[in-house]
Amino acid sequence: MTNAPLNGANLRGAVDLSSLVRPASPAPGAPGAQAPAAGGVVRSSTDSTFTEVLELSSTVPVIVEFYGQGVEASLADFVTQYGGRFVLVTVDASTNPQLVQAFQVQQVPTVAAVVGGRPVQLFTGVLAEPELREIMDQVLQLAAQNNVTGSIQVPDEAAVDAEPVEEPLPPHHQEAFDAISAGDFATAIKEYETAIAQNPRDSLAVAGLAQVSLLARLDGTTAEAVRAAAAASVTDVDAQLAVADLDVAGGHLDDAFARLLDLFPCLDADGKNRVRARILDYFEIAGADDERVGVARRRLTLLLY
Repeated sequence: MTNAPLNGANLRGAVDLSSLVRPASPAPGAPGAQAPAAGGVVRSSTDSTFTEVLELSSTVPVIVEFYGQGVEASLADFVTQYGGRFVLVTVDASTNPQLVQAFQVQQVPTVAAVVGGRPVQLFTGVLAEPELREIMDQVLQLAAQNNVTGSIQVPDEAAVDAEPVEEPLPPHHQEAFDAISAGDFATAIKEYETAIAQNPRDSLAVAGLAQVSLLARLDGTTAEAVRAAAAASVTDVDAQLAVADLDVAGGHLDDAFARLLDLFPCLDADGKNRVRARILDYFEIAGADDERVGVARRRLTLLLY
């Protein structure tokens, strides 16, 4: 169990979760900021929907509780007592391997916090309420140090009793979402490809295809082997594309762009086409609003023309 005082150093040294999501637009963290009430104080998340959690954590601290293997999530009532100063996100550890790896979950229950997009390990196992309250108070102090002092609007009882109405995903998007949740990347790719064939302007499907393709390429690889292969052959297109994928998965988008754009002038026509296609995938993963995309796009254009 981890129960040491939290501080800013914990936050700066946290694991980078940007591999799981398209980077979010900056959310206000100013004192008094209030996050949208949609989803409520207690929510669930998966590998493919963690973007919302990272966005939310820029406004209000998020507690992430991993459960599974016969162990149920148990912190909902406790977190609700804080009146919207926290959001609790529950994650099924048995069906979300990307999050399990990112948070280094070894057993359930495991509880962490996310503040300003960065995770902080809290504890494993079950704690008594006084210990829980002490840890939550420490998380609030850490959040305040990082200007994450907003809250979630807690609905009244009538709103709680009402059934939430969610807009359904398009059929192929839903099939892809379900497949990603099950770790079936091949099926998710096919579903997104079908959605794009039916509507080439489906930007969400294009972005989803780029993201799940990255996950599929990294599935079963190890960082040590990928980086060793790239170091051994700095002009090998396959090796450099693989390590660029690893850079993007770790949130190091600048490194991935620099690696491939430095390699680009040395390649033949086929190699240039492959590298260009991969860079365009990274543009989709990061989103057009990411400043790093604009810089890389301008450099790629100069190399092409």
